[in-house]
Amino acid sequence: MEARAQARYMRISPLKVMKVSAAVKGKPVEAALSLLKFMPQKAAKHLEKLIRSAVANADRKPGMDVDRLVVSTIRADDGPMLKRWGTKARGRGTRILKPTCHVTVVLSEPSTEE
Repeated sequence: MEARAQARYMRISPLKVMKVSAAVKGKPVEAALSLLKFMPQKAAKHLEKLIRSAVANADRKPGMDVDRLVVSTIRADDGPMLKRWGTKARGRGTRILKPTCHVTVVLSEPSTEE
């Protein structure tokens, strides 16, 4: 069984989220949350909140043991770009692109194949 949570239109670049998510992918939830708590990146706070949401979703499912959950996948996809205008020299203006991303976290119980 698996539990998932999704955050859409996050105002952060997907590449920045991918760098932080590589550190917690495959780890148990408790270890991932404690690792994210002490990371200085902005994406760490977003991922911590998202993993806590996925744990709450898993708690609502019957038959899932929340203490055994592992972060199986974290996917950061591109969202729409916010397009803004900025001023430049000599009265010119240039476009400023502000990226957004959609992040999906999937938690699963490790299989006990013996």
